[in-house]
Amino acid sequence: MTPKYPDISVELSGKDGNAFAVMASVGKALKRNEVPQEEVEQFYAESMSGDYDHLLRTAMRWVVVS
Repeated sequence: MTPKYPDISVELSGKDGNAFAVMASVGKALKRNEVPQEEVEQFYAESMSGDYDHLLRTAMRWVVVS
């Protein structure tokens, strides 16, 4: 599966299972790469609509996760 933004890479190792840290890392990467605010908000909404596994799957659908 190719992420929505394949040119954006986020390293999530070392986040210790902290959902807020994962969301913040991906959100910052999206903003840094000038993704429109509306889409950043869509990422946040989508990532918060389930459990931690859902958050990780959502992050991987949006950016390259390592």
